[in-house]
Amino acid sequence: MTELMPVTEPAKIILPDAQTVTSVKHWTDRLFSFRVTRPASLRFRSGEFVMIGLLGDTGKPLLRAYSIASPAWDDELEFYSIKVPDGPLTSRLQHIKPGDQIILRPKPVGTLVHDALLPGKRLWFLATGTGLAPFASLMREPDTYDKYDQIIMMHTCREVAELAYGRALVESLKDDPLIGELVGDKLLYYPTTTREPSQFMGRITDNLTNGKVFADLGLSPMDPEEDRAMVCGSLAFNHDVKAVLEKFGLREGANSEPLDYVVEKAFVGDGI
Repeated sequence: MTELMPVTEPAKIILPDAQTVTSVKHWTDRLFSFRVTRPASLRFRSGEFVMIGLLGDTGKPLLRAYSIASPAWDDELEFYSIKVPDGPLTSRLQHIKPGDQIILRPKPVGTLVHDALLPGKRLWFLATGTGLAPFASLMREPDTYDKYDQIIMMHTCREVAELAYGRALVESLKDDPLIGELVGDKLLYYPTTTREPSQFMGRITDNLTNGKVFADLGLSPMDPEEDRAMVCGSLAFNHDVKAVLEKFGLREGANSEPLDYVVEKAFVGDGI
C-alpha cells in the first residue's frame, strides 16, 4: 500500500522589514491609496516619508520614498500613489491586495514638518497630484490646528477625478471624532484642474501670482510676517512655486533652520 504524503500549503515568503497590506482603494486608473500595518517601534512626525517597496526580479528590494499620508497618531500607515505602467515599482505595487506584504524601512525623514517653520498665523499646503500625501497626514494632525489660525490646502490635478482622494479626505475631517472640533472653519480647500473644466481652474503658481486664490477665498495676499507654506510636487513645480513664494518675501527653511516655507525634495514622480 502506497503511503500518501501529507499536503502542505506553500511557504509564504517573508520579506525583510515586512508589513501587511490591510486595505487598497483605486481612485482612478492612475491613482490608488493603500494602508498597511504599522511597526510597533515606528515613530514619525506628520509630514515625513519612509522607504517602501517590493522585491525585484533579482530578489533585491526595489524601494522608493513615499510620504506617509496618515497622521502620526494612526494605528496603521496610509500611502497615496500614482500608477506607472512601465514603472519599476508601481507597475507591481498597483496590484497589491489585502494580506500581501510590502517592504517598509522604518526610518522616517523629511522637511514638511512643523518644526521646520517659524510660528505664523496662516499655513499654505501647496501640492500637485500625489504630492498631496504629506498634507493628508498634516491635515489630520491636531498640532496643525493648534499652531495656525487658518490652513489653506491648494491641490492641482489635470482632471476632476484625480482630486477625489483629497476631496474625500477634506470632507471627512469636520466629522472626525478626534479632530473635527479642532478643524472647524480653519481649513480652506482650493482644488483646481488644468485640463478638465471645474469650479476652480489653473495652476497653483498662476493662481497665487495673479491673486485669483485670494479673491476666490476672500483672503489677503501672502505676508511673510504671518504666512507659512509647505510645497510638494515635481521638481519643476517645486522650483516654480519657490520663485513665487520668494516674490512674496518668504524664505526657505529646513529642520536645522526654521524659516517661512519648506519644500519636499523626495517627492516620487512619474517614473516610479
